[in-house]
Amino acid sequence: VQLQASGGGLVQSGGSLRLSCVFSGFTLDDYGIGWFRQAPGKEREGVSCISSRDYVTHYADSVKGRFTMPRDNAKNTLYLQMNSLKPEDTATYYCGALYAYGSTCLGPVTGSWGQGTQVTVSS
Repeated sequence: VQLQASGGGLVQSGGSLRLSCVFSGFTLDDYGIGWFRQAPGKEREGVSCISSRDYVTHYADSVKGRFTMPRDNAKNTLYLQMNSLKPEDTATYYCGALYAYGSTCLGPVTGSWGQGTQVTVSS
């Protein structure tokens, strides 16, 4: 299983960014997949994920209506389109293959993580 995230950067509040995650070694038939983030001094939290049980996409309440998570199956690429960014969205964002989780793939989860990409939103 391999995952590589990219697309982070510095953006002003209200701006947009699109993150990309190229993955290999698994499919949604095997594991869930999603974006998580971790801010300094805070625990990692789920942002958006697709469950391998029902292929439903889930979003954290804090990003609903602002973020979407399209994917390109032909390119094995998952995206995170982030609009109306806020300073509290500042974090390192990771994409992960989600091996095990409870009622929701947003966490807590057991998974494999790619290298993160930093997103900084200035006020």
